[in-house]
Amino acid sequence: MKRIFDNIIALFVVVVVLFLVIPLPSQMLDFLLICNIGLSIMILMITMSISEALEFSIFPSLLLITTLFRLGMNVSSTRLILGEHGQAGSVILAFGQLITGGNIVIGFVIFIIIVLVQFIVITKGAERVSEVAARFTLDAMPGKQMAIDADLSSGLIDEQAARLRRAKIQKEADFYGAMDGATKIVKGDAIMSIIITLINFVGGVIIGMVMDGGEFLEVLSTYSIATIGDGLVSQLPSLMISTATGMIVTRSVSEGSLNTDVIGQFKAQPRAIMATGVILYFLALIPRTPHVALIAGGTLLTIGGVLISRRLDAQRRQEAEAAAAPPVPVEAEAPAESDYYKDINNVYSLLSVEPVEMEFGYSLIPLVDESHGGKLISRIVIFRRQYAQDMGFVFPSIRLHDSSALGTNQYAISIKGEEVARGEILVDYYLALEPPNPLGEIDGIETIEPAYGIPSRWILPENKEMAEIYGYNVIDPLSVMLTHLAETVKKHAYELLNRAETIRLVENLKRSSPELVEEAVPAIITYANLEKLLRSLLQEGVPIKDLATILETAVDATLQGRDMDMMIEQVRGALARTITRRFCEDGQLRVITLDAEVEKKIISSLTRNEQGVYLAMGPDLMQSIISQMATHLKKFGDLSQTPVILVSQVIRSYFSKMITQFYPNVYVLSFNEITNNVQIQALGNITAEAAHAERKAVGT
Repeated sequence: MKRIFDNIIALFVVVVVLFLVIPLPSQMLDFLLICNIGLSIMILMITMSISEALEFSIFPSLLLITTLFRLGMNVSSTRLILGEHGQAGSVILAFGQLITGGNIVIGFVIFIIIVLVQFIVITKGAERVSEVAARFTLDAMPGKQMAIDADLSSGLIDEQAARLRRAKIQKEADFYGAMDGATKIVKGDAIMSIIITLINFVGGVIIGMVMDGGEFLEVLSTYSIATIGDGLVSQLPSLMISTATGMIVTRSVSEGSLNTDVIGQFKAQPRAIMATGVILYFLALIPRTPHVALIAGGTLLTIGGVLISRRLDAQRRQEAEAAAAPPVPVEAEAPAESDYYKDINNVYSLLSVEPVEMEFGYSLIPLVDESHGGKLISRIVIFRRQYAQDMGFVFPSIRLHDSSALGTNQYAISIKGEEVARGEILVDYYLALEPPNPLGEIDGIETIEPAYGIPSRWILPENKEMAEIYGYNVIDPLSVMLTHLAETVKKHAYELLNRAETIRLVENLKRSSPELVEEAVPAIITYANLEKLLRSLLQEGVPIKDLATILETAVDATLQGRDMDMMIEQVRGALARTITRRFCEDGQLRVITLDAEVEKKIISSLTRNEQGVYLAMGPDLMQSIISQMATHLKKFGDLSQTPVILVSQVIRSYFSKMITQFYPNVYVLSFNEITNNVQIQALGNITAEAAHAERKAVGT
């Protein structure tokens, strides 16, 4: 019994298909028609109660099932109308008599109006809205993915929350894509209803006149009532489903159910309500107008607007009283700068270098000052925790202070006393990241997003909602600055790993693996070599969280007589699962590969001297590889994955040092760093034939 219940929908679809060929008695058809009307009302109510489309993600499939259900009953009712002399059950008869009211012409006119409203207004509008929603959702996917990456890197969300948000974006794209096709089903259903109605009427009249020999008026009356009743019973549920289709694809900018949104947004405009009431009063002064109705409507609107306005004023007064803060005490005057530095010992404080330093202009102080509601410090704390969990390294405290040397809206980020990044934000604006194909252009100040270099616009807060509708990804100023800081810290994290931090990491490992630490450090591997190893991993984006595996593999490589470069490659191979998780997306790794001939040429270019092995590649081959890379990297533009080049272990470290000089955001991995359960997809291949062709073209 449970197995049957679990497959009830599949059985229902099979039964619906059988309706197309199996005759139904009129009593069962009556019951199914009532069920169809009830189901349509239920679907319409659900679409008006949800706040976002994914809460009713089965709608496209449900749309197909209900359409097939209606068509099956249409065929059954047609069989009864034509085969039982217009007697297709009490439901169809009741609806036919209701709409005709004793006058067949009026009944036909009303029925045609309902059909045209369904086909031209509701169905056509729902189809267009679905097309626009599908296009908007697909165009906005890259920007939404970037926003998730920005929130993840800034520490606002963890990896699990990022996966859930990415899955939601994919579901939205699939849903609106399915809805774009499902609306074609609604359109086809409306057309088919018109065709079936014509068949019922024409076929019924022919059968009644020719085969049954009935009188024309009697036949016309019988089959007209049955035809109109059958069409109305089909059109009403179809009209409600079409309306539900339009409802569900317009829930993208809603914050609650339709009832909540309508009531809330009307209540937010009391002046418009009162103005409408006054206009109705003036209309009542015009001669021969319905004075009583206009005065009654004007009175209700005016009184309602006044009551709503008073309630809003009371709420504003309460919010103002709650926001009122006590006066800020005046701080004691700071000693003069010249007096402070009279003491020579205080001058030595100027010689210290901050690991990470962030300076900002005067206008950005409210974003940092916690006493004024600034949240930058708390967001940095969250980002430090998230980065430590992901990469296994705790970067040092960031010194924040204002600077008169910067513009009022500027900020600068320094690593070890040297500026490495600078940006400018507008506190009272929002940054709108421009999508590949925006649905419309929004007014704003053109700029470039500082962290990723995306073309953007600074827009006013009142344009935020419209920008999101057009497909822009809108970010607040604090998130823009924090994302830039986070990406800068990630890029230079390896520089922040010093000897003291290396010792601290080893001491932390000693709590869980004291025997390993006692055996390895510093007896076999020194702190200096361990620091160099960890910095190399961080520089290429490899987490050092599994320090026990790193240390064990480094000890084995040292005992085998491996040099530092080979030790790093051996450690990376031991961290294959970590590297795979770091760079793969949904079990797939999209890469650029090297042709075997190119790898041979690179291996032959390896040269050893007193300092070690280095890559002495010819300029022609290097130029060819760099130019081919530029072509292949464009294929990663629409993907959320970081660009990856996959090579053999022998040349990985040397090729990585060369390629990152030209493309610092590209990572080079070797085959033994990827686990076997990953599907590798090559988006491009760097070949020696292309290199030869380029040299030949240059020579020509």
